[in-house]
Amino acid sequence: MIIISLVCSQYKNKVREMVENRAVNRNTYDQVMLPIYAPASFIPVRGQGSRVWDQQGNEYIDFAGGIAVLALGHCHPALVDVLKQQGEKLWHVSNIFTNEPALILAQKLIDATFAQKVFFANSGAEANEAAFKLARRHAITRHHTNKTKIIAFHQAFHGRTFFTVSVGGQQKYADGFGPKPADIIHVPFNDLNAVREVMDEHTCAVVLEPIQGEGGVTPATLEFLRGVRELCDHYQALLIFDEVQSGMGRTGKLYAYQHYGVQPDILTTAKALGGGFPISAMLTTEAIATAMEIGAHGTTYGGNPLACSVGCAALDIINTAEVLTGVEKRHDMIIQALEKMNQKYHIFDEVRGKGLLIGAVLKAEYQGKAGDILQQAAEQGVMLLSAGGGILRFTPSLIIPEDDIAEGMTRLDKAIARWLSE
Repeated sequence: MIIISLVCSQYKNKVREMVENRAVNRNTYDQVMLPIYAPASFIPVRGQGSRVWDQQGNEYIDFAGGIAVLALGHCHPALVDVLKQQGEKLWHVSNIFTNEPALILAQKLIDATFAQKVFFANSGAEANEAAFKLARRHAITRHHTNKTKIIAFHQAFHGRTFFTVSVGGQQKYADGFGPKPADIIHVPFNDLNAVREVMDEHTCAVVLEPIQGEGGVTPATLEFLRGVRELCDHYQALLIFDEVQSGMGRTGKLYAYQHYGVQPDILTTAKALGGGFPISAMLTTEAIATAMEIGAHGTTYGGNPLACSVGCAALDIINTAEVLTGVEKRHDMIIQALEKMNQKYHIFDEVRGKGLLIGAVLKAEYQGKAGDILQQAAEQGVMLLSAGGGILRFTPSLIIPEDDIAEGMTRLDKAIARWLSE
């Protein structure tokens, strides 16, 4: 124990020294990291609630929420406390064993949704990978070996594994890596006739986001979802809802499908499920789950005790009337502020979305300029997202204080005014 304490003390001193000397900065990224991102010029070092501070002590209001991850803001005390407690008990066991937090979280998800079976993984892409594999396995084992067609949608986003990026409807993410997985068809989103034209007995699944996030913050229509559900039932295909971004209270319901009254066969969830700690899940029914047998799929870290403990705490807080009803109030505040801004600057063509998944679509003359606005917003102390080059995306904490919304919108107003003047 003495040796462990000494090592810990030396390590803490070393880390403190590196932080105080600012041994790393934005230039370090270009030197040591794979060049697949273009991060902002500042480095966040501390967050509390919906406020973030960088290396220089500058403060930002966070309207990005880690891309809809930080549903309870930064360092929510309940999540921090649970993580500390579990961190002193059990971090990891292999999938040869199970663990209590995983079983508890699975039961909570089942109780709150249509699901009867749960599979845990670490990211939305992994949950979707499992969902697509399950859909094909189910079709092949229950129907016939040629029932493998997956119907997906233009501008969809389902992850960055080769399978999920191929199912996603944005070719810029999938091209340049050689032959893609076969039997995947893309059609326009919200176009029921387009689905009907390609649907047949070879279709194993239709995959969609109830609200397309990366593709433009575009909600599905009720008519579209009901029609796709009917087509899936007719052709004995599975309906998969990717709720990685729209789930966990983001829209004012625990999951977006609950707004529509249209039940999927498989649902994937991640991002806010861990409130910032990596975890994802695939939910399905018992009848579909039995298509998988022992060894058919797996994961090393999925369902680990640390992640599931935090997930339990996040779910318990988010799935309450107080939080879910508060989402709509905050939605209205943001919409009203954007409309007021637009009356002055005439910069937005449309503001759309649901709950706290909001997209402000730039007018035609400003298309492709979202990144420039994000940079100017950061200079004014606001962290914001885009959805492509023409849409500003807002995915703040579900419990962001109203004062932070007001202050953040004031800063964004200044940023837009300055950007337009320059």
